[in-house]
Amino acid sequence: MTVETMKQIIRPYGDTTGDAMIQVSFTLPVPHGPRADLAALQLAGKMGLDPASVVHSKAMGPDFTFFIVYGKATHLIDYAGIEVPEGREFELLTPAQVNAAVKARLGRRLVVVGACIGTDAHTVGIDAILNVKGFAGEKGLEYYREIEVHNLGAQVAVGDLVARAKAVDADAVLVSQVVTQKSAHIHNTKQMAAAFAEAYPTSLTGGLGRPLLIVGGPRFDTVTPSDLGVDRIFGKGTTPGEVASYLVHALVRE
Repeated sequence: MTVETMKQIIRPYGDTTGDAMIQVSFTLPVPHGPRADLAALQLAGKMGLDPASVVHSKAMGPDFTFFIVYGKATHLIDYAGIEVPEGREFELLTPAQVNAAVKARLGRRLVVVGACIGTDAHTVGIDAILNVKGFAGEKGLEYYREIEVHNLGAQVAVGDLVARAKAVDADAVLVSQVVTQKSAHIHNTKQMAAAFAEAYPTSLTGGLGRPLLIVGGPRFDTVTPSDLGVDRIFGKGTTPGEVASYLVHALVRE
């Protein structure tokens, strides 16, 4: 079998299989009108839509226009050549297994501090992981007997987060970031990582010298933990059990 025959070329599906038709929406900073429509078509062409048509345009105030464009994509995808990232590198444990591991190997309760930092007021994510009610049928970390949870809530200043982590001698800090406008989630996370690096000197024994830093949210798929200065990124759909299992993997070792 040749390399060519091993490929699986796919196109978008609009009305019929393989017609390559797609629909996109965007806003341009121009007043609504014929010239704005032409600008939208030029952009669509540069995006690889040919032919394309503006099926909807609407003024968004005096200086902006919202568009929906329908067109034929000129790009193809080799589906067979896509490499899927490997799964989690740690075993998924039950709450009982997590509690047993922490008690047997750590000899004390594992301390976790969680918060939404900066101006982010969306606590749904952090509450889903920390609160007893949990998420997706799983109890949150407050349910775990051997985990001590401090949920600071929303709009927590980075300085206050660092101070609380030091006050309770936290093993791990969990931060949720939902607001992504102007990459606020990236800036806030980097600021937090820098503050912890400054507040905690590197351990002379080769350890982190600071709590484990974990960040979660729906829009971190374009960066890596090393980009942000944290130890782990969790995306949308993460469950409390995954976080608890990672804490054991990272902090509770033989």
